[in-house]
Amino acid sequence: MLDRYSRQILFGPIGKGGQEQLGRSTATIIGCGALGTVLANNLCRAGVGRLVIVDRDYIETNNLQRQILFDEDDVARHVPKAIAAAERLRRINSDVQIEPLVDDVTADGIESLVRETDIVLDATDNFETRYIINDACIKYQRPWIYSGVIAAYGVTMNILPGRTACLRCAFPEIPLPGTTPTCDTAGVLNGIVGAISGIASTEALKILLKSPRVSRDLYWLDLWDNISERLELPRQPGCPACDEHDFTFLDAAGSSSTSLCGHNAIQVRSDTRGGRLDFALLAERLRGVGTVNYNDYLLRSLIDGYEITVFPDARAIIKGTNDEQVARSVYARYIGQ
Repeated sequence: MLDRYSRQILFGPIGKGGQEQLGRSTATIIGCGALGTVLANNLCRAGVGRLVIVDRDYIETNNLQRQILFDEDDVARHVPKAIAAAERLRRINSDVQIEPLVDDVTADGIESLVRETDIVLDATDNFETRYIINDACIKYQRPWIYSGVIAAYGVTMNILPGRTACLRCAFPEIPLPGTTPTCDTAGVLNGIVGAISGIASTEALKILLKSPRVSRDLYWLDLWDNISERLELPRQPGCPACDEHDFTFLDAAGSSSTSLCGHNAIQVRSDTRGGRLDFALLAERLRGVGTVNYNDYLLRSLIDGYEITVFPDARAIIKGTNDEQVARSVYARYIGQ
């Protein structure tokens, strides 16, 4: 340990005792795209003892511009992001326990993730999931870090339940679809990903070490225009989440379909009651209508101009449309109810 982390141990606020504390800690990263890969890379190299990485998606060529744990071989192998990230991180630091979960984070499953961790880091691409994270972390008194990047700017904010403003204090209402820019419409530079992730991963170390220097502000940075700002956001009396503990998003039923940033694609979920798909059987059925290939993690088929990627839990990503009704129709037609 002294050799691997020597430069980090030499930093006074961490030291040998702090390094040992990091080794006993668990961090859960929700999302393994641009932000998630950098966060996971930083925390793994820093020696956080256990990393849980949750992501619903698979790797595409356009990810490689900013998602640092992936390469062209991962694209060719059709590997889910969480699996590919875990493979790479284990080669980086074999002392860290890496637990990849190929799944979508919904109100139904998030509580088990939050109960068993010391900190949650947001690396998602949608506000619905962030509000679910906010509710669950407040319910179980777990610190979490909200982060987001788009174009050349990004934002990050520590949320310490009962001590700082929560997400609903800062943004009382969830933004309506189509009212905020996405990577489909505005793009994203890899430099802002590294900048925001560097801040967020360092704040995560502070939180895990119970440092008095933990930021309580929302930090905003625009790399292209060289602008940055810190905003002090007080807790809001009457906040439904952190004041009244009305967990609206955690108690709501999950969406059956979700638009995916950067894909021209829709994710469709189906209730399998815990069952798992038989890919061999499904592949045999689909070969009559399109091309099919599969591995242990996913099945991919090209049918009628749509690329259909199916996961063992029957969740599917329908690429080739941004219309949820069309995606659900394609799912019902080829995968079934």
